[in-house]
Amino acid sequence: MGLSVYLTDPNLKEETCVCSCCDNEHTKGYYETLFQANITHNLVDMAWECGVYKYVWRPHENNITQASELIEPLTKGIALLESDPERFKAFNPENGWGSYDGFVKWLKNYLEACKAHPHASIEVSR
Repeated sequence: MGLSVYLTDPNLKEETCVCSCCDNEHTKGYYETLFQANITHNLVDMAWECGVYKYVWRPHENNITQASELIEPLTKGIALLESDPERFKAFNPENGWGSYDGFVKWLKNYLEACKAHPHASIEVSR
């Protein structure tokens, strides 16, 4: 188990398919996933310490619904993490599941996806 984040196109797409049960043609709607990533919950303490927890783990509880709203807090969190690596490496999980280096890389990937898709909707699964 971990945190899964998704950026989805806010525009409903439609697709026509033929049902294998009734052989009738149906139209179904879906939201295209533009980005998805998973990270261990073992990095929660590090996320709190660098100020990104509420934006990454609980965006909707903080009225964050669109990728553009994550750009500033992720940028600040990454800058803080990189400004004092030893401080944050102290939060590396003892069980080895998750690390400072992996978290920084993960956040940078998430930030780049937010920049590439600023109007995307944010979804999280904890």
